[in-house]
Amino acid sequence: YLEAEFYLHAVTGRGLADAMTTGTGTRGGVTGGRAVRFETKAARQYAQEIAADEKAHVQFLRSALGSAAVSRPAIDLQSSFTAAAQAAGLVKPGRSFDAFACEENFLLAAFLFEDVGVTAYKGAAPLITNKTYLEAAAGILAVEAYHAGNIRSALYQRGDGKATVKLSNARDSLDGPADDDQGVIDGHGNANIVPTDANGIAYSRSPGQVLNIVYLTSKAATSGGFFPKGVNGEVNTSAAN
Repeated sequence: YLEAEFYLHAVTGRGLADAMTTGTGTRGGVTGGRAVRFETKAARQYAQEIAADEKAHVQFLRSALGSAAVSRPAIDLQSSFTAAAQAAGLVKPGRSFDAFACEENFLLAAFLFEDVGVTAYKGAAPLITNKTYLEAAAGILAVEAYHAGNIRSALYQRGDGKATVKLSNARDSLDGPADDDQGVIDGHGNANIVPTDANGIAYSRSPGQVLNIVYLTSKAATSGGFFPKGVNGEVNTSAAN
């Protein structure tokens, strides 16, 4: 829901249809978000393709889950980005960060999400025992990895490597003591499009660690950040780090 709403607002100025947001739990609205005035045709088309993929993911997951599908929780696409940007040092305290103000801001905001999606699906893989669901999840993981690589490449080409390192460090400060997260440049300023360990393997995040980042907290919590009223479903508490 979070990625679909972010990308759909960026490319169309509006989010998911109401019929795609119902289910169990408390249904919430979306705060913030508007169409981005893209500077380049390439970035606009990247965003359009990713938006279509994320909308399709919502449709697929809702269909696969059936009566177990949860409703869209309340989502904040406004103050949450400002809090994240301030924590990363991209903007000074008291200044706002509008993820939809320009192409650069949009790409940095997308970077904040995309790597989290990849690590979330990889981390969830051991929890899925049904092979059919596991294959579907692997398919979504692959798509999220393509998206992440696309956004990381676009930011590297723009020369925004240092900004991504700041955002990466901010994510690392939320999800525990391990220093796994990586920006799009390494310590020598060289391209680092694929964040991996020494074996060339992408790292994982537990559901709790994923919630640390989207709640923007390093503590155990049930709401905050992009989900001001929490998420629907049984897995809803961030990790205590």
